[in-house]
Amino acid sequence: MIVARLTYILAIGISLLSICCRASGAERPNVVIVYTDDQGFGDCSALNSNAKFETPNLDRLAEQGILFTNAHSADSVCTPSRYGLLTGRYCWRTSLKRGVMGAEGECLIAEKQPTIASFLRDQGYATAMVGKWHLGMDFPGQDHQSRDWTKPVVNMPLDKGFDYFFGVPASLNYGVLAWFEGRFAASPPTLFTAKKPNQRHVDYRIMPPYQATPQQTEQILGKPGMEVAADFIDNQCLTKFTDKSINWMRSHHADHPDQPFFLYLPLTSPHYPVCPLPDFYQHGDCGGYGEFMIETDFHIGRVLSFLSESGLDQNTLVCVTSDNGPENSWRARIKEFGHRSNLHFREGKRSVYEGGHRVPMIIRWPQGIDSPGRTVDSLVGQIDLFATVAELVKPDSEGVGPDSHSFATTLIDANASHHRLPLINHGAKGRFAITEGDWKLVLPHGNQSGELYNLAADPSETKNLARTHPRRVDELREKATNIVVNGGTMPGVKQSNDTTYWDDLTWISESEYESPR
Repeated sequence: MIVARLTYILAIGISLLSICCRASGAERPNVVIVYTDDQGFGDCSALNSNAKFETPNLDRLAEQGILFTNAHSADSVCTPSRYGLLTGRYCWRTSLKRGVMGAEGECLIAEKQPTIASFLRDQGYATAMVGKWHLGMDFPGQDHQSRDWTKPVVNMPLDKGFDYFFGVPASLNYGVLAWFEGRFAASPPTLFTAKKPNQRHVDYRIMPPYQATPQQTEQILGKPGMEVAADFIDNQCLTKFTDKSINWMRSHHADHPDQPFFLYLPLTSPHYPVCPLPDFYQHGDCGGYGEFMIETDFHIGRVLSFLSESGLDQNTLVCVTSDNGPENSWRARIKEFGHRSNLHFREGKRSVYEGGHRVPMIIRWPQGIDSPGRTVDSLVGQIDLFATVAELVKPDSEGVGPDSHSFATTLIDANASHHRLPLINHGAKGRFAITEGDWKLVLPHGNQSGELYNLAADPSETKNLARTHPRRVDELREKATNIVVNGGTMPGVKQSNDTTYWDDLTWISESEYESPR
């Protein structure tokens, strides 16, 4: 243990020296994180040569940066992945153990919890979030009958490190839909609607006409009404979010050309409703879903074009990644179009298996990345972005994100080897998995036994090796236990989780949980 820790400290010291030397010759980078929603690993033509549509802008990012082939979201559904990305802390440490939040509720990010945004703002960055939040907001009033939209929304992005916010509270099926800018909506959500048939996909649409009361919505559509603004329509999200992002960057650069910025751009695509603009109809060979991914790629290209035209692209780190694997319609796409959104990985969104959380991740930073055009197969997590960005901006940063393991040296040194500490993955129903190197242990859950896979030999997780490798099972189970009970992954970090023992920890006893290692 002592030798391992000394080796780790030495490696950190060498990496800090390397980053300090690199940082001394360059300005701190702008940072743009584009977060797609339910985009599977195979929904990027740079990762899937058999994709039934092309993503030329994502491919261009890969050619000019680094394509990560073993990157993972912190969870297999929306809310916990977003929490993990922004805080560098696993969401299951909070009160949310399964599933996702609705549009309304106490923000999952606690008042004093650092985020990438608050960290960068403390380092002198301007910070903005444009897009889908889905981490809880406190709206004025308890329901539509008691709303007062002249009062501000609180406990939301502006309270979590962001200077500017434009976007929607959550996934569109949760309602309270309006174009919120800052703490207010120019057109408040005082009308009502429900899901409507979608002519281009198997899901639904959120579009006018809307009704004056939830009762009218139920009479017309057969479902209780959810709150919506008169000017809201689902297929305008991508255009508005991209427009607002570009306008914010342009305005900021004009007014403060020497101040670096951070933009967090969580898009609403290709999450349901799949609603491409008519301009993209008949593009690709994968129906409405392919059209929507093509439109998503188009808007990412608009952001890249702005950075290039403004002369900002050279020292702007752009990361594009997805919050989890593809929605269940991935099965129908295989049959109808021959397109595999999960590539060869097992299952999709909500699953603890690879298809649920192995996602596209591409990083471009022309001024900082060594040997662009590389592919990196090392294990990394989105939860690591906080520590990575922090190390690039302030190399002596310590204790940033208890579960966040920086891979900054991978960016700035093509010859560097990155060996991540064990990474936890988590399914929507509460099941845990741990991956270290090529080995993955899906931990026992309820009546389900543990499963062991060698991902290098069996990336599709078809051969359970638990019986033939019992020592490996024991080692990984022990490491998973330590990570859970100690409140953090990084050496020396011992913190408290936000709750007492919970039932999903099938392999840990309550007494073990209460006695950190």
